[in-house]
Amino acid sequence: AYWDAEIKIAQERGHADYPVFTRKVTSDVSYLACARRLFSDPQAFYPAFATHNAHTLAAVAEIAISSGGSDEWEYQRLHGMGEELYDQIVGAKKWNRPCRVYAPVGSHEDLLAYLVRRLLENGANSSFVNRIADAELPIDALIADPVERLAALAVKRQPRIPLPRELFGAERANSEGPDMNDKAALQDLHQAIQQSRNVNYLAAPLIGGKQGSGASSRPVCSPANQREVVGQVIEASVADVSTAMAVAQAAFPAWESTPAATRAAALDAAADLMQERLPELVALIVREGGRIQVDAVSEVREAIDFCRYYAAQAKEKFAAPIELPGPTGERNSLSLHGRGVFVCISPWNFPLAIFIGQVAAALMAGNTVIAKPAEQTSLIAHYAAALLHKAGVPKGALCFLPASGEVTGQYLVADPRIAGVAFTGSTEVAQIINRSLAARDGAIVPLIAETGGQNAMIADSTALPEQIVDDVITSAFRSAGQRCSALRVLFVQDGIADKVIEMLAGACKELSLGDPLDLATDIGPVIDKAALEMLDVHATRMAGVGKKVAAVTLPAHAPKGYFFAPCAFEIPDMSSLKREVFGPVLHIIRFKGEDIESVIQQINASGYGLTFGVHTRIDYTMEVLCRRVRAGNCYVNRSMIGAVVGVQPFGGQGISGTGPKAGGPHYLPRFATERTITINTTASGGNTTLVSLSEE
Repeated sequence: AYWDAEIKIAQERGHADYPVFTRKVTSDVSYLACARRLFSDPQAFYPAFATHNAHTLAAVAEIAISSGGSDEWEYQRLHGMGEELYDQIVGAKKWNRPCRVYAPVGSHEDLLAYLVRRLLENGANSSFVNRIADAELPIDALIADPVERLAALAVKRQPRIPLPRELFGAERANSEGPDMNDKAALQDLHQAIQQSRNVNYLAAPLIGGKQGSGASSRPVCSPANQREVVGQVIEASVADVSTAMAVAQAAFPAWESTPAATRAAALDAAADLMQERLPELVALIVREGGRIQVDAVSEVREAIDFCRYYAAQAKEKFAAPIELPGPTGERNSLSLHGRGVFVCISPWNFPLAIFIGQVAAALMAGNTVIAKPAEQTSLIAHYAAALLHKAGVPKGALCFLPASGEVTGQYLVADPRIAGVAFTGSTEVAQIINRSLAARDGAIVPLIAETGGQNAMIADSTALPEQIVDDVITSAFRSAGQRCSALRVLFVQDGIADKVIEMLAGACKELSLGDPLDLATDIGPVIDKAALEMLDVHATRMAGVGKKVAAVTLPAHAPKGYFFAPCAFEIPDMSSLKREVFGPVLHIIRFKGEDIESVIQQINASGYGLTFGVHTRIDYTMEVLCRRVRAGNCYVNRSMIGAVVGVQPFGGQGISGTGPKAGGPHYLPRFATERTITINTTASGGNTTLVSLSEE
């Protein structure tokens, strides 16, 4: 049961292998091996065998006899299934073997998903229940010994189910993640965190491989515990900005002329280094950024995937010109080239993944880069920049400037020498950068901005409340709601609203808010004092607009860090939500089925367009909503966070961003300029290609 889910989970999490077999015949053999083991120790086990497979049923009986003939065991079957089969087994005049019948209990809406699941399993091509109904199937094939069938296979694994690492084929390797249910893997992370506490990390300007001129440093404290100093930051001076610009500009010609394959090799090497150092990177993200360990693991994997994906894209798009069709006697080609010096401004909520994603894309397109990290998370960004240098990125091609917002705005973004800006952060700051770039004289340069969202989910009355609540908790409160993609507004149809809200309130009581170093923690702190105060003000305002219907308990130790209790308010409509509030506050709005058009209009009227979620069992509803709601990423019957590089390219529209999508096939070309070359091939005496055509 749930075999396919286990396969998908292992692929998504980048595990070394699958926890289940990839062929059914292998699972059948394992079932028999487990049966033999259970019968070998009757003092320890009372075996029970649930099966609707006649061969398995008979094999279990034979194993019982060969092991000594113990009567302390039973068969089991699902109510309504296998009745004809067990008519031959149960009863004194038959095998006289007991069979326990089990059945799901509940209402139609609760059991529908379970029953569909059973139908899918029994309808599978390899299912005995399905095969026995095939009148043309030879009886020998139906009762074939699974041990013999498995032994005859040259390849024991299912070749069409690749290992998680090989998910993307020859293009690139999938990033690897530890199994967070494995004690050894957890011990490695714990050890890395303890060792991290013995390191005094430093973030300082890196300009051509040398430290900048800034002298004074400031401490960086953990948002979960302000008494814990993680490291020190030396911020860039105005002189550092000018020097870095000169160094990056001087390094541009050599880096832009470096073959795409060579540039890609540096990124692939950086990915390998991050994979090797995953535990230490996780430790630093947890301590400096306040993210829980499972989120930190996902972030490191995303950074690795960015490097490998953009390396593959560069080899495909930048290695050679595209030959274009045209009239005879000429040759036309289109090629992509770097623009110059790109400024990359990354946020604190994904201090490694987005930092790496921006920088890697700009570098792969042939640009040199000045990377400016968020002030709150400069340590992890400095570590990442050093890794890129170690992997082979020239020190002049990547300069690192931890700088204040004032220095960034007045001196870095305003510098006429920059060829483009990549920015992830608030809509307000993106608009300031846009106006600054527009006010400059000289070249018109691109701004690639990914900003915030008033992200909504619509759940209609056909959706499963349990699944809605599970995905709402993940989407709204995971990472303390500090994701661009996080759910902010839940529209729930009135027929299920009371049940969903009641279940949400109960689920919130089970969540653990606390130290991200503790594996039992579900939700960590918000990033800093300003974020905490903003959320407190918003929650107070929402209490006046609507009604608080759910909240997570604030722990007693909260005063040591910036902890805000995630909560949900029921409000009448979206009119009171003027801008994105970046944190774990969910707004719930009831709607009637006939008012769905108003719901769509409210969402689109916000001007944001980043992520959107739908929960429904009606395909038509899903299709209409995904088409009508203007959002960059639409998620159906799942959570709204966790976009995977190269699988779910991420980015919005409207005031949620400029596009193109990060981690998608159109991202790198935005960092590049295009050149067309047209060559008159007849200029040296005639069209040799045309006149040499054969008459045949």
